[in-house]
Amino acid sequence: MSFRFEGYVIISADGMLADPSHIMPPTLVFEGDKRFFEQALDRAAIIVHGGHSHEQQPNSPKRKRLILTRKIKALTVDPEMPNATLWNPEHASFEEACAFADVASGTVAIIGGPVVFDMFMDRYDTFWLSEAPHVRLPGGEGCFVGVPERTPHEVLASHGMKPGAPYLLDAAHDVTVTPWRRV
Repeated sequence: MSFRFEGYVIISADGMLADPSHIMPPTLVFEGDKRFFEQALDRAAIIVHGGHSHEQQPNSPKRKRLILTRKIKALTVDPEMPNATLWNPEHASFEEACAFADVASGTVAIIGGPVVFDMFMDRYDTFWLSEAPHVRLPGGEGCFVGVPERTPHEVLASHGMKPGAPYLLDAAHDVTVTPWRRV
């Protein structure tokens, strides 16, 4: 198996990916970031996320995915999404889950939440950190385990990642995406 691991998240100025009810609010949705995210996921061999995360885009049903859950033991096809495999990491490895989903190589897109991001923190080739500097989500859900005690930048750096040059995604709202790559 040969994989390239990429993480994707958009965060508020205070490092949150969701509001206190674990929902990504409309104030954190920007057209430029949506396009960037959708194009990246269209190129991915498989998408990995938890039960609260889902991109809800037109191509979403076509994409292969692993959905992390503690509700099952054995790998199984999600009865509501035929391209999705329900995966409990306590009972099967990532490689076993990919084999079950019939994916042996390509880009793995990890889209959250915090516990899912944390599972792959030492495997990312690139983590694409989109930031909305004018949005604040007090009491929200931090993008990574350990946020807000540490900043998202500190978490990525502590795992051997270094930021590249940011790209502007939405000039009107100063939304950027920065590729953090393994040093």
